[in-house]
Amino acid sequence: MTKRTKILISGAAVAALAAGGAGVALGTGGDDDTEKPISGGALDEASAAALAHTAGGEVTETETGDEESYYEVEVTLPDGSQTDVQLDRSFNVVGDEADDGEEDETDG
Repeated sequence: MTKRTKILISGAAVAALAAGGAGVALGTGGDDDTEKPISGGALDEASAAALAHTAGGEVTETETGDEESYYEVEVTLPDGSQTDVQLDRSFNVVGDEADDGEEDETDG
C-alpha cells in the first residue's frame, strides 16, 4: 500500500467515526426526546380536566411523563395567556403554572 492510500484510508476512518459520534449525539438528544404528546382516550380526559380547571380556553400542547407530573396540558386562554396544568395518572389536577412563571400547587 502506498503512503497516499494509507492516508486516504485513515482520513476516511476518522470521518466515519466522527459521523457516527454525531449520530449518537443527535440520537440521544436532550429532554425533548423524552417528551411525548398525550394520545388516545388519555388526551380527551386530560384535555377535559385541564379545561375544567382553567374554566375554558384551548389546549395547545400536551406532554406525558413531564418532570413535574404524569401529564401536562398547556391551555391558551381567551386573553392569549397560557397556563400549564399538571395532572396525575388519574387526571386529577396537582398544580398549574401560568406563563408568568408563578406556580400554584393544588393540594390533593
